[in-house]
Amino acid sequence: MDIAKECRKVLQQEGVNPASSIDFEVNGEVMSLTLDSIIESYMQASKESQLVFYSALKKAVEAKEMGVEKFFEGMGQLLLMTHLSDKFENLQ
Repeated sequence: MDIAKECRKVLQQEGVNPASSIDFEVNGEVMSLTLDSIIESYMQASKESQLVFYSALKKAVEAKEMGVEKFFEGMGQLLLMTHLSDKFENLQ
């Protein structure tokens, strides 16, 4: 199973364009991540982590409370925090 393709299929079923982006403010600068880039970033992880991401996406859609947009906002924030944390560790 191509998990990235399945994630995009979920977006399509929800009427969400994978090319749409979410803006994040980091240290006073606005950074944009597309939903597709968030998916691709998580697909670099282990197969198990990919399945966790996909399962969480499906649960977010089923819950309707959270929704796809909030799910991707949270996952994008996590990516940025990890990236900034890695940069900080390299400075020490």
